[in-house]
Amino acid sequence: MKNQLIRLNNFNKEIKVYHNEYIKQINKVLNSGWFILGSQVEKFEKEFAKYLGAKYCIGVGNGLEAIQVSFMALGVGKDDEVITTPVSAVATVLAIIAVGAKPVFVDTDENGLINIDLIEDSITKKTKAILPVHLYGQAVNLDKLISICKKYKLFLVEDAAQAHGSTFKGKKLGTFGKVNAFSFYPTKNLGCFGDGGAIVTNSGKLAKICRQIRDYGQEEKYIHKKYGLNSRLDELQAAILQVKLKYLDKNNKKRRVLAKRYLNNLSKLNIRVIGGDNISDNNFHLLVIRVKDRDKLGSCLKLDGIESGVHYPLIIPDQPFLKDTYKDIPFPVSRKFVKDILSLPINSYLKLAEVDYICEVISEFEQKID
Repeated sequence: MKNQLIRLNNFNKEIKVYHNEYIKQINKVLNSGWFILGSQVEKFEKEFAKYLGAKYCIGVGNGLEAIQVSFMALGVGKDDEVITTPVSAVATVLAIIAVGAKPVFVDTDENGLINIDLIEDSITKKTKAILPVHLYGQAVNLDKLISICKKYKLFLVEDAAQAHGSTFKGKKLGTFGKVNAFSFYPTKNLGCFGDGGAIVTNSGKLAKICRQIRDYGQEEKYIHKKYGLNSRLDELQAAILQVKLKYLDKNNKKRRVLAKRYLNNLSKLNIRVIGGDNISDNNFHLLVIRVKDRDKLGSCLKLDGIESGVHYPLIIPDQPFLKDTYKDIPFPVSRKFVKDILSLPINSYLKLAEVDYICEVISEFEQKID
C-alpha cells in the first residue's frame, strides 16, 4: 500500500462505476438538441426537492450564485448586514458582497461552526439575515438559530454547499431557512462535472422570483421583470446529477462507516475528528482532524502517497481583499482552528484497509514528534 496513491477524491473510480449511466444521460441530452433550462433541469429540480422534503428547487450556475440569488429574492442589499461565519469557502462571503450587503463575522466554536451564543451581540438595526455554513457536513444548532431569527425578524439562509444528505433531528439540511443554497461543485457529495448549484425553498413566491433572477430577470421570453443574472444549471449537469442523486444516501452511508473507522483509530492517538461526536447526522463531506504540526504531518503523508488538504488555511476576514476591513477584530477560536486542521482522504471508494494505513502513518508521525 506504501507505493499506492490514496486520493482525497477518486473521480476516476467513480467514472468507471457509473460510466454507462452517465453516457446514457449525456446521449439523452445530445439527442434532445436542448441544452439550457429544459426537461432534464426540471426533472432534477423535482427529484432533489423531493429528496430533501422541500417544495421547490431552482437550479443555478453555482453555489455562490445560489446564495446571491437567494439574497436578491429576499431584497437583501445595499446598507444591509448579513451575519455569517469566518470559516468557509470564500464564495459564502462573495455572495453577500455581490448584493451590496456587509458581511458581519461571528467567531466559531471548536468544530468550526458559527458560535450561535455570540450572534445576538452582533445584531444591529441593519442586520437583515443570518447565513450559517454547515461546515464539512456538520449541522449548526438550528433550533437556537431559528429562535434568534424569529426574535429579531431576520431571514435565515442556509449555506448547505457541503451538506447534501446531512440532517438535523431527522430533517435534511437546506430546508430550514427561508431560502437555502447548495453547490454541486465536483468535489461535493452530490457533484456534477463542472459548476452547478441550487436554491431550495418552500415559498412559491420566492421560487418564482429566483427563477426569474437566474434567467436575466425574465418572466417570459424577452420580458424582463427584474434585474437578473445569467445563472442557469445546464441540461448536461442536471442529467448527471440525476444519476448521482440515486446513490447519494448509499455513498453517504459509506462515508460514515469510514469516518467511524477513522474515529476509532485516531481516538487512541488523542487526535480529534471534527464532527465525530455526531456521525449519524453528518455526510462527512470532508474528514477533518485537529492536530499539532499540521503542515509537517501533511508533508509526511505525502511522502507515503497519501493526499491531504486544508479547508481552509485562512479565515475569510484575513483574506487579502478584506484584511484591512477586519484587521482589528479578534477571532481567536477560528484563527486557532484553521491553523490546526487537516483534511484526510474520504470518499465512497476508499477502503477500510486504506483508512487503517493512513492512521498507522499518523501514529508513526505522532511517535516521532513526542
